Amino acid sequence: MTNYLPAYLTERDGSLWLTEDEHDNLKVSYRIKEIVFKEKSSFQEVMILDSYHFGRMLALDGIVQTTAIDGHIYNEMISHVPMAVHPNPKKVLIIGGGDCGVAKEVCKYEQVEQVDMVEIDELVVKACREHLPEVSGRLSDKRVHFIFDDGVKFAQSKKSEYDLIIVDSSDPIGPAQALFEKSFYESLHTALKEDGVMVCQSQSPIFHVDVMKQTRNRISELFDETKMYTAVVPTYPGGFWSFTIGAKQSIQPNASKVSGKETKYVNEQIVESCFALPQFLVKTLES
Repeated sequence: MTNYLPAYLTERDGSLWLTEDEHDNLKVSYRIKEIVFKEKSSFQEVMILDSYHFGRMLALDGIVQTTAIDGHIYNEMISHVPMAVHPNPKKVLIIGGGDCGVAKEVCKYEQVEQVDMVEIDELVVKACREHLPEVSGRLSDKRVHFIFDDGVKFAQSKKSEYDLIIVDSSDPIGPAQALFEKSFYESLHTALKEDGVMVCQSQSPIFHVDVMKQTRNRISELFDETKMYTAVVPTYPGGFWSFTIGAKQSIQPNASKVSGKETKYVNEQIVESCFALPQFLVKTLES
């Protein structure tokens, strides 16, 4: 089928499969129609694959990051919820987010004047804008400034500059490891204005409890108010996923702000209810 296949791509009975290892005890396999794009950058192997059930997907070093069928859930939840929390976000920083999905959602708000998107790997942006339009929307908005740099170093250079910071990171391995450190969250706190808000994905409440709790605890030590919310994203291990917001002032979501934003998942009711956590998760966070 192809001359070279990395270890996470295998041929079985004439079909191509992507197998993603979730630690040592779980493997998730996707049947692939074709390899749409495959190229190695200085940081990782970037692939756009066309799958049977999830449509086109972005995989970095064999780990699925987003897909055509459910990428909108994650991107809408990590962007519209904090947009509803902040009273009037005009200047937004996105760290990561190379698939352009978060920036696309933020740009649905007319009051946003500037979006700085800091992505370490330019190849990810190039591949997604060209080959994954279901997620990227082939993003082309004059308010978006693409900055191909280390997000940690970039955040360290800013002070009281942003209304909202969205950390759209991959799993805490490789280049993304530093995006889960307390020193990084300290930089975000400094980079935010007096009423600033930050949000990050905080992994699975089922499979990544330690990372989730660590993320919440580190953010809560720095910000006046911290809240976790959840959504179901079928692509991610276990489907159940968490997000953590840190705010310099009290969190009071204005759900009406998402009305008319042409979303597929988020609506006013989702914004109002997403902060309600199941009892096992409440107890986990208290322990």
